[in-house]
Amino acid sequence: MAKKNSYYVVWAGLNPGIYSDWETCQSQIKGFNNAKFKGFPTREAAENAYSMGYGEFMKMNSAQSVILQAGANVAKPIYPSLAVDAAWNTATGDMEYRGVDAHSGKEFFRQGPFFDGTNNIGEFLAIVHGLAFLQKQGSKIPVYTDSVTAISWVRRKQANTKLAPTGRNAIVFELIKRAEAWLRNNKWDNPILKWETPVWGEIPADFGRK
Repeated sequence: MAKKNSYYVVWAGLNPGIYSDWETCQSQIKGFNNAKFKGFPTREAAENAYSMGYGEFMKMNSAQSVILQAGANVAKPIYPSLAVDAAWNTATGDMEYRGVDAHSGKEFFRQGPFFDGTNNIGEFLAIVHGLAFLQKQGSKIPVYTDSVTAISWVRRKQANTKLAPTGRNAIVFELIKRAEAWLRNNKWDNPILKWETPVWGEIPADFGRK
């Protein structure tokens, strides 16, 4: 059974944003020429889609549909490559991330746990850490992540997080600041690619705690 939509993203309407009921969403798009909107089952999914922007969301959604339809005929991951992932404890808010060889699983780096983070921040930091790590190695191999949101943040060179300071997560905000500065001040040729979990299984950097 399909999940019921509980949140609605309006990218183009009278007042773009995220709405928690269809009636309010409808009032923002009714009579608006070329309105762009879509429903989502969770707040997190809606926020991720809204932060990406309509164009990038549709592009990613279209690519994912093609992959799911292709199934076993989809190309295999590129090797050698670096796989990164984050883990976030929903009970404590602790976040950590790591990077591994996508083929062998050998761990190259691991950071954290950090207090009061988010999974999206961890995914973002993991990609940037991976790019910096590969730059030092003189390597141009791809970086795989299973986070579309983190990819969009890296492309914008900014972490679009709504996380609030808590007094315990100062290091998290410092790491974000450093990562954003690195992205602004460096160039890289490494492709940042989406790990296709529905076809390939869990990303090799997964912490295995689901």
